[in-house]
Amino acid sequence: MRLNLTLSPNSEPVAYNHLHRLTGTLHKWLGRNNDLHDGPSLYSIGWLEGGKGRDGALTFPEGARWRLSFWDSSAAESALEGILKDPSVFSGMQVTEVQKQETPAFSGGYRFETDAPVIVRRRRDDGSREYLLFGDERADETLTRTLRGKMKAAGLSVDPPAAKVRFDHEHDEAHTRLATIEKNGHEIHHKGSECPVIVEGSPNAVRFAWNVGVGELTGSGFGAVK
Repeated sequence: MRLNLTLSPNSEPVAYNHLHRLTGTLHKWLGRNNDLHDGPSLYSIGWLEGGKGRDGALTFPEGARWRLSFWDSSAAESALEGILKDPSVFSGMQVTEVQKQETPAFSGGYRFETDAPVIVRRRRDDGSREYLLFGDERADETLTRTLRGKMKAAGLSVDPPAAKVRFDHEHDEAHTRLATIEKNGHEIHHKGSECPVIVEGSPNAVRFAWNVGVGELTGSGFGAVK
């Protein structure tokens, strides 16, 4: 299930580095002891839409739009309850409207535009992490492995037919994007791909990806799809 939120204009500047405030707002609505803190992120958080740069920060003069998607519809209902109790976001923005959107009945493979940069990484032999971008065939293999792992964590079957994810390599406007998140007071810089993705497999696999997103860190503001 997806919650499509409309936010009021901000009254204070919104820092470009605000992803941690988005995740903090979601978990405020879900409650401090919510189950989404542990295990793989079976949900995804899109980026705010409608912002304009001004004086080194963002402003949303006409308000913002924000998508939250959950594989478990009960988590979406919990978030909605939290919004009704406290619709505040940050920087003076408030939720003014919520539209619930049920998961579409996909019939096969589907090409998704991304709602946030897609993070793909592999572990090197020395234990460090290498970022894989949209032009790297290894990225497709890793995207597929990540989606299948999350499906298994959700108790879903991935074979047959096996779920697959790949970047749309024919998209000529694909590009990389750097973004920063804060964790335990430290800034962490991530390099992601802004490129449509193609999800193939069973209709349930496509439905799952629509809610959960693709790649890593979907619970931190990456990999959400439209």
